[in-house]
Amino acid sequence: MHASIQDIHLYRAVSPISQPIADATHTISSIQFYILEVVTKGGAIGQGYLLSFHYSPMAIEGALKDLRSFVLCHDYQVHETMKIREDWDRETEYFGSAGLQRWAYAALNVAMWDAWANSLGVPVYQLFGTKTTKIPVYGSGGWLSYSNEELIDEVVGYKKRGFTAVKVKVGSPNLERDSERLHKVREAVGDEVRIMMDANQGLSVGDALTLAQTVQDIGITWFEEPVSNTDFAGYELIRSKTGISLAMGEREYDVQALKELIRRNALDLWQPDLLRIGGVEAYRDSAALAHAYHIPCLPHYYKDYDVPLLATLSSPYGAESFDWIDGIIDNQMQIENGYAIPREGAGWGFSFKESSLEPIEGGQR
Repeated sequence: MHASIQDIHLYRAVSPISQPIADATHTISSIQFYILEVVTKGGAIGQGYLLSFHYSPMAIEGALKDLRSFVLCHDYQVHETMKIREDWDRETEYFGSAGLQRWAYAALNVAMWDAWANSLGVPVYQLFGTKTTKIPVYGSGGWLSYSNEELIDEVVGYKKRGFTAVKVKVGSPNLERDSERLHKVREAVGDEVRIMMDANQGLSVGDALTLAQTVQDIGITWFEEPVSNTDFAGYELIRSKTGISLAMGEREYDVQALKELIRRNALDLWQPDLLRIGGVEAYRDSAALAHAYHIPCLPHYYKDYDVPLLATLSSPYGAESFDWIDGIIDNQMQIENGYAIPREGAGWGFSFKESSLEPIEGGQR
């Protein structure tokens, strides 16, 4: 089997439903992605993508191009994900292995797993021990930039599609607006749909405590990133004072925050971001650490990778669902009655449509 990496192609893509959106800490002008494609000498192809929005395109493209040049200067096998990780971390240490360098590697890692599983003719999740083939998903969105009407249309739309849980952004300059929006959502979806809230680190500890109290009557299932991801004492205080379940992890490039929050008994749900934390192995390692302390895994954003990976974990809690790439891939994920089913095709089970891919200059031979 010719499993050496022969070439790497780089592309960018824009979601067909791209529009300006905003949360408590970000104003996002466009929903964009970068796609890294691995080609082996045996002809196997694999893709990995990262969500970039409109941020730092030159820096992201530079990291991806640097990684491409580095990998193609060596004779790596497509299954040598950990060897490349170790070599790349050593290569990038001077400017910092975390951050963009970690994202670039993770996109490659995801693509390598896709290519390797494609060469074997099996889905990625079947390469690990599998626990389940149904993963709960929740409808995500509820952006602060939405009008009340847009918010209600979205959550009611999720309910009509069979979702049993929705997440709403909070962190408005006026906490009364957050409370009003959440109460309107409860009224619109009824008691049978769970509601979560996400502050994207945009609140102070005092405001987080106040908001948790004002929405206690509607039953919030969990509170995501109420304060800065480095304010461990804040998480500890909010959890102890409110009793509300807390979720965080999407901003982490390693497990140091997870270790500290475990030590403080200040976390209920671990939310690794597959691309930030460094790919499949790092993601699974972090989930295993969380599981050892009875903290389930509720990953951030990448449902098309998260659902098959969650099917292999000991403590899968659920996945976040957005429709952002559905219009530019060839095989949408099946979601029924609030559960997603891992695709049965080889690799991750989907590819980006050629018509949606814009080649990056210098990213192809």
